[in-house]
Amino acid sequence: MKDFKFEQKRSLSRFEAADQLSALAAALRKGGEVELELGAGTLSLRIPDDLRSEVEIEIGDGEVELEIEFTWPTASPRPAPSRTAEAADKPVPAKTAAARPARGTTTAGSSRGKSAKRSATKAS
Repeated sequence: MKDFKFEQKRSLSRFEAADQLSALAAALRKGGEVELELGAGTLSLRIPDDLRSEVEIEIGDGEVELEIEFTWPTASPRPAPSRTAEAADKPVPAKTAAARPARGTTTAGSSRGKSAKRSATKAS
């Protein structure tokens, strides 16, 4: 037995069908807790980031039937602990790095002037 079922059958224009699909597309794009205006009522749903879809087209008896179906679990799945969360619990060893000379100084510690930089650039 289903927990809840909503079914609506009615005739509508191509423009009304497009508006209904646009509203559904906006709700899917937004995700999370959404509300859809359906006829005289409003349907509230929780739409997760991942879902399954099925498109079915049947042609016969002088009609084309197009069904678009989306399914997802009613309960939010618990996310598995990520490696970054596990790594955050472990102490990180301190890194030692050799000191680098300040910008614009040579390894001997003397500062080069702008003219020295220009001539070095021109020579290369």
